[in-house]
Amino acid sequence: MIVVQYDQRRGVIEGYQIIAISNKEDNEAWLADSDVFIHHFDPKSCPSKFAPKHQFFSEQQMHMNHGSDPRLSNIILAKDLTEDMLRDTMAEEWPYGFVWPPPPIPASGRVHGEASGIMPIQTDRPSRTSPAIWKPSARSEISEQCFRVRQWMEMGPPTLGVHLGEEFVTYSTLDPALYTPTKERPWRGIWVGDYSGHGCEFLLLNQPDTDETNTPLERLEGETDAQYEDRFLRERVYTGRLEAIKLTGDPNVPRGEYTFVAKDLGEAGFVDVAQEHPFQGARVVQSTGHIAHTGFYNDKYMESRLILISHNRLAQFWVDFGHISFFERVDIDSFLKP
Repeated sequence: MIVVQYDQRRGVIEGYQIIAISNKEDNEAWLADSDVFIHHFDPKSCPSKFAPKHQFFSEQQMHMNHGSDPRLSNIILAKDLTEDMLRDTMAEEWPYGFVWPPPPIPASGRVHGEASGIMPIQTDRPSRTSPAIWKPSARSEISEQCFRVRQWMEMGPPTLGVHLGEEFVTYSTLDPALYTPTKERPWRGIWVGDYSGHGCEFLLLNQPDTDETNTPLERLEGETDAQYEDRFLRERVYTGRLEAIKLTGDPNVPRGEYTFVAKDLGEAGFVDVAQEHPFQGARVVQSTGHIAHTGFYNDKYMESRLILISHNRLAQFWVDFGHISFFERVDIDSFLKP
């Protein structure tokens, strides 16, 4: 995952790769059920920096290294797929015709992506023999949401060098509305989750709007502040879906797929209010967790419980696995300060 910003002082676009490391790897038995283990999670997110060249070409070199470093990288502009192309590919099963971003992530434009490392080597990949489909030929065709990075290693002198390990990576921006929390949708945002042996993974927590959340809640005559707040929680906050979509994936469930879904935060999905440490007072709702064998084979959804600790911290009880893992909000704004 990268955060991109424009530096007015130098006239360049900068992209910062965000990485996360967990500082805790221990666990403890849950007081409510000694057969269930809580995996502690204390993530730290930090940026690493690069500064691309500020010029316009459909493909241009990014000067990231100096001296004898053999790594080279180009940035390539992308072209949005037409509605007719998307109509066919979006109806397919995974990998959805290799469109990026994939269907679970709301987006105003999508482009041809690349097969992820999880795909079998024999899988057909998008053809680059027809650049008119994926590469813009004019400024009017440039996607404002997506771009690609081409990376490779060049061994030997420039004129005789050997081209090794070339790969294409497709990136897409996220609509700020998707990760900007509101009073009615407080869990929206970019989060980092604890995936045990897979390490930290970044997620988009999406709370789709409903007709109710788009309508202001009027105070009733004679209603106290406490009564209004309680009704606001019931009718505006604890309502609708909460979707966790992987922004970074692993060999089992890849990026762009749901990792868990709570279909209703309201009464239809309500389970209980936690009484035991460390979740006292937290609302618990029904959810389903997405699991699969290596290679995203035989994927399915298993029973789980989502524990709403706060607007910045969640826990997921994977019932059949007998463990509880944590998720924390990433403060994206802190990486955009000059």
